[in-house]
Amino acid sequence: MKPPLPPALAELLEAPRPSARLAPPDITRWRAGNALPGVWSFEAAAPGPHLCLVALTHGNEIAGAILLDRLLRKGLLPAQGRLTMVFANLDAFSRFDVEDPTASRFLEEDLNRVWDIATLEGPRRSSELRRARALRPVLDSADIVLDLHSMLWPADPLLLVGGPPESERLALAMGEPALVVADQGHLTGRRLIDYGLFAVPGSGRRGVLLEAGWHWEAETVARMAEATRRMLALSGVIPGPLAQAHPPRLARVTHTITAQSADFNFVEAWRGGVVLSAPGTLIAMDGDEAIRSPYANCMLVMPNLLPQPGQTAVRLAQAG
Repeated sequence: MKPPLPPALAELLEAPRPSARLAPPDITRWRAGNALPGVWSFEAAAPGPHLCLVALTHGNEIAGAILLDRLLRKGLLPAQGRLTMVFANLDAFSRFDVEDPTASRFLEEDLNRVWDIATLEGPRRSSELRRARALRPVLDSADIVLDLHSMLWPADPLLLVGGPPESERLALAMGEPALVVADQGHLTGRRLIDYGLFAVPGSGRRGVLLEAGWHWEAETVARMAEATRRMLALSGVIPGPLAQAHPPRLARVTHTITAQSADFNFVEAWRGGVVLSAPGTLIAMDGDEAIRSPYANCMLVMPNLLPQPGQTAVRLAQAG
């Protein structure tokens, strides 16, 4: 039996339901799409890149759906190139329940862990794989993807990129949020931003994942809106002025800690983005194995405070 939760962690789990904060949007009018179900795509007369904004990769991360609903209601159109807005996991979102808001993250498997070609073209079947396969033509035509996410646990907002330096440079140029984390993803499967040519340096494709803040905060939607505005401007799809809000910071992930047992416990309810100044600082216990910071100025990236065996518990990054 696992020990009792630390008081700080127990308090987080008792945080107000989203009904007291953000209400899920009514996206009924957007479900049919004009390209695919849940996919709206608009092309300008002037040539330019294809920018794809993705929300609801996880069905309970409603902030991104709120933003896309607002943009579609405003009739946002590209000045050049193509702008596509995707409500990704419609089936999971359909089961969103404010009384159990984390249960609709996915139906059968994580939609953000299926984006390797072997899996997409293999025999496995699930609701999420069906959706990923349907979305492939849209993503294959995209030059830039901004995948909009929010977080289960309070943490500093950040931009995540995979291997290609082009994606890293784009995220640093966005400047909001200021923290950019470069990593190679998860052992359990490829993310959307690592799909196909988005993972190939020199391909011209760029993928950025935004973690905008806690799921249930209005500030999370505001951060998504600002990051999206900056991406629209940087891509040239909707040009506009960009003032640098904060100097960008780059952190490179060096270790991905995967929970090996059901007895994985953090020694405290770490907040994502905290930097441990001393090497050897105890972070967690995985059964009898101590997880410690491997170097000075070690950043904890998005700790999953209640990981299941096989899930990423935390990533460790060299803070810049």
